[in-house]
Amino acid sequence: MLVITSAGCNVLDYALTGPAKIHAVDANPRQTALLELKLAGIRLLDFDDFFAIFGAGYHPAFQSIYLGLLRPELSDFARAYWDQRIDWFGKARTSFYFHGLSGIVARMFRAYLAVNPRLGAGVTELFDCDSLEAQRHIYDTRIAPRLWRPSVNWALSRQFTMNLLGVPHPQRRQVQAQHDDGIAGFIRHALDYVFRELPLADNYFWSVYVHGHYTPNCCPEYLKADNFAALKGGLADRVRLHTCTVTDFLHATDERISKFVLLDHMDWMTSYFPDALAEEWEAILDRATPNARILFRSAHAQPSYLDGIRIGKDRARLEDHLTFNDALARSLHVFDRVHTYAGFHVADVKA
Repeated sequence: MLVITSAGCNVLDYALTGPAKIHAVDANPRQTALLELKLAGIRLLDFDDFFAIFGAGYHPAFQSIYLGLLRPELSDFARAYWDQRIDWFGKARTSFYFHGLSGIVARMFRAYLAVNPRLGAGVTELFDCDSLEAQRHIYDTRIAPRLWRPSVNWALSRQFTMNLLGVPHPQRRQVQAQHDDGIAGFIRHALDYVFRELPLADNYFWSVYVHGHYTPNCCPEYLKADNFAALKGGLADRVRLHTCTVTDFLHATDERISKFVLLDHMDWMTSYFPDALAEEWEAILDRATPNARILFRSAHAQPSYLDGIRIGKDRARLEDHLTFNDALARSLHVFDRVHTYAGFHVADVKA
């Protein structure tokens, strides 16, 4: 497998499926550093300490655990990176998940709830609901009328806010191109769907953003005790870390890849590095096994840049090499618990 590293949660959850090898690839060394820290914790810590660090986002003894156990296992970059951020896991009044760019937005949202106590109480009750009917009632009567005010719409429409959320300008343009009410309208549509149509009891994506921590019953798979044991028992050893582009990795490896999980990175490549995007697809198809499956997402439901990509000397279209499973993608997309990407795509390499 090849998986975009991101924060490493997807990599570890996919590792639980037992691939022969899983290559975590990311051009951002900070993402690699985070996954390095998680892998070191899996190898060296017991479950309770590991969950306190990466589940609760806080461990009172993190400094001693880091310096005594985890730090010696890290690469030079990861060691220097976490040396400067050792307090992210060690302060009782904060959480690891309230740091970084998205953490700033999460703290701002918590501050907004604090000065709007009725809205804050509604949000708390929303995550405690045990039925969709109850969720819809609370959202429609106690949250939506208080949340979607002009000031919130204005803040969501600023590129500065999008930057904090990790949404570059090319993705913002794609959202605006398909939604009459712009980026703020799209986000409202996404939240309306999540909070009215999907159960929140296991939606750890939004729960950690609101609360700053996971719980044993609402967390990624790698943070569950039995799965942690499986990773420690050998599955985590199948993970390989690469700080580089997807293309650079594929050019350097002789391995054949049967599964690609590419997330949304092609959205910004199409604006900033359009030639590199075509080169990446050529590298993917060159190293893919017959019938390999490729998953990726986009801010646009049907990104136009896919139609413009040409592969090889014969300038073939992607459709000449791939079978896009649109019906399957649509059937799965309705269960997307984040729901901030309009497009989800499943493609198989033609044998």
